Amino acid sequence: MKTIQKMYEHLNWANKRILETLQSIEGEIHDEVRLFSHLLLAEKVWITRLHGLDSSLLPIWLEGNINICAELVRQNEESLTTFISNVTNADLDKLIVYTNSKGTEFKNSVHDILTHVALHGQYHRGQINSRLRIDSFEPVNIDFITFVR
Repeated sequence: MKTIQKMYEHLNWANKRILETLQSIEGEIHDEVRLFSHLLLAEKVWITRLHGLDSSLLPIWLEGNINICAELVRQNEESLTTFISNVTNADLDKLIVYTNSKGTEFKNSVHDILTHVALHGQYHRGQINSRLRIDSFEPVNIDFITFVR
């Protein structure tokens, strides 16, 4: 659990750093905000599934809006922190049954879902940084080692 908790502390830290950077940029960064919105909406979908609720109608892609992103960062951090603080090692093996947006049912362990969410977010934050560089902005240092320093 300590590793998962640290991963989520990093996830929340990285999301805040990306948000602050995107909020500070004057100019068109549509692709970056759309990717960030997707990352945050996907986190919300997985949080919903972890709570055993239906996520099949929740969006995972919307036109990006930095104000909506800011609210999702806050909500997701609160929800994930609360969820993880209540998870025990025994809970990690519990299977979560959920239906995706196409109506297909899946089962995955809490551990696998939590790992996926952390890795999915890091993948898209990397894409955002790549797009920032292409658009002549400074990428955000979100490396895990920077976080733990």
